Amino acid sequence: MKHSRLGRTDVEVTQLGYGGGPLGGLFEPLDDATAAAALAAAWDAGIRYYDTSPHYGIGHSERRTGEHLHDKPRDSFTLSTKVGRLLVEQDPQGRMDESFQVPATHRRVWDFSRDGILRSVEDSLVRMGTDRIDVLFLHDAEGRFDEAVRTGYPALAELRDQGVVGAVGAGMYDNTMLTRLVTEADPDVVMLSGRYTLLDHRALDDLLPACVERGVSVLAASVFNSGLLATDRPAPGARYDYAPAGQELLDRAERLADVCAAHGVTLPQAAMAFPLQHPAVAGVVVGMRTADEVRRNAAAFAAPVPPALWDDLRAAGLLDERTAA
Repeated sequence: MKHSRLGRTDVEVTQLGYGGGPLGGLFEPLDDATAAAALAAAWDAGIRYYDTSPHYGIGHSERRTGEHLHDKPRDSFTLSTKVGRLLVEQDPQGRMDESFQVPATHRRVWDFSRDGILRSVEDSLVRMGTDRIDVLFLHDAEGRFDEAVRTGYPALAELRDQGVVGAVGAGMYDNTMLTRLVTEADPDVVMLSGRYTLLDHRALDDLLPACVERGVSVLAASVFNSGLLATDRPAPGARYDYAPAGQELLDRAERLADVCAAHGVTLPQAAMAFPLQHPAVAGVVVGMRTADEVRRNAAAFAAPVPPALWDDLRAAGLLDERTAA
């Protein structure tokens, strides 16, 4: 599997990365054995970049990722996690977590202060059982952006300068805020969730040009837009941005699938290949919960996509003309 270097750092990622959201029980519960099998299948497929977060399953995703990687040579993979939420232990009282299908053993406390960042990193290292983090992101800072830039980002830059982490940036949905970070600070990489996909091209307006100009790498996450693009045809009840997809989006996905099928390409295959056509994008990060999903997505990712597909999608009005640049 091809590797890409992040910004001007020495950190490299495989162009297909493993997104750890499902490992935390996103949408439905996930047992340890199924999670371990999925991670093992990813390793067998050549995936060497693993992204996680304390937020994903209030620590479950980090723990499972660390358990998978603990017997692998540390220089053989790249590991990223995120900061901005501290996990505080509590009595679950029989309740499930509000965001993931796991017992509510902890609550999340927003904290983008320097001390909060340092504590979060220490906690993550313990949960993952590792001695270092390769890439560290500010996470979901849309509602606290000024604080994250003022106090959080300098803490990340300090850790990078000390050699504690190899690359720093932010992972968010808001491409405009990420553009501000790119133009006002010195990140190495940003993780853009769901805003440069077959169905959403808004990052072409600001973020992608800014990243090209400043040498900042982009990792495209949520390239299936929460599931709408994850199957050959939109599935009943398919989600878009974590909510049920509307009819207009379903119709557009069907049209995309029609053009893809005419080229012998599946919708997930095109969804993973599309972001990598842009020079700023270093890789795509895909959340996967089972070994079968991993094997299916890895095979689709490896399959060639004819360049004529992108031309036909533009001709059909399904891709922004700027994607040809």
